[in-house]
Amino acid sequence: MTDTFETFKPGHPIIARYLDYYYLDIKPDNQLTEFDCFPHHNNTISLYSSHRRASNRDMIYDESAPPFQIFTPVREQVLKVRQLGRVHRIVLVFKVLGIQQFYRDLCFADYIMDFPFFNEQELEFLFNSTDLDDIRELLDQYLLGRYQAYKNDTVERAVQYIFTNYEEFLVEQLANELGISRRHLNRLFKRHFGVSIKKFHRIILLRKLLEMKLFDDPKESFTRLAYALNYADQAHLNKAFKDLTQNSPNQFLRKGTLLGNEDTFWHIIK
Repeated sequence: MTDTFETFKPGHPIIARYLDYYYLDIKPDNQLTEFDCFPHHNNTISLYSSHRRASNRDMIYDESAPPFQIFTPVREQVLKVRQLGRVHRIVLVFKVLGIQQFYRDLCFADYIMDFPFFNEQELEFLFNSTDLDDIRELLDQYLLGRYQAYKNDTVERAVQYIFTNYEEFLVEQLANELGISRRHLNRLFKRHFGVSIKKFHRIILLRKLLEMKLFDDPKESFTRLAYALNYADQAHLNKAFKDLTQNSPNQFLRKGTLLGNEDTFWHIIK
């Protein structure tokens, strides 16, 4: 095997409705890879072949270890990842409220490392191939077998509002429009995403700005993007970036690497 990092979309329309993309990460000769990934409204299931997770959160290759499965919730802080030794990883990147369509009775507000999202045979088949079409077909098939439609109209309406209205808003006002209390609305977001509705909104704005800068118009200035997304001014944007990424906008882009064809924009440290 050679070093591989490929992003690829699901094939089945039902899966594509709830899952943004998959990616395959293979580093057969890796000794140490360290990177930072940043706040995001998506959440993921990462499947590691023959790995164990150390107490300091390092992912360590261990030939005798079974596959390691970890769910990562909505990220509100910089996530530092260290991979020691060979890496063979498959990751599923879910849209908002996506994972709830396939798994039930779990708390998706926090990390999950003790649940078999995929069974032993499914993992064996997944890790026996490096062909993206094969992996896509298997993942689509496995998820379809788990599909049970989940709806929460209140959360969906709130999320839709946040995705389509970039200006600052009063949580109490939105809650009134939804016919619930401010406290209940925040409780719903905490239960489903692990963050408050205002934090969720700030994460959405950050990811929208990055999408515009990375994919829509890389030459556009941060000042113009700030106004397009209803930041008060460049200083407001700088503060929001610093709070969420620990970098100014220019530092963030200068340090970053875009991997694959999706929004996997990470700071590769080593």
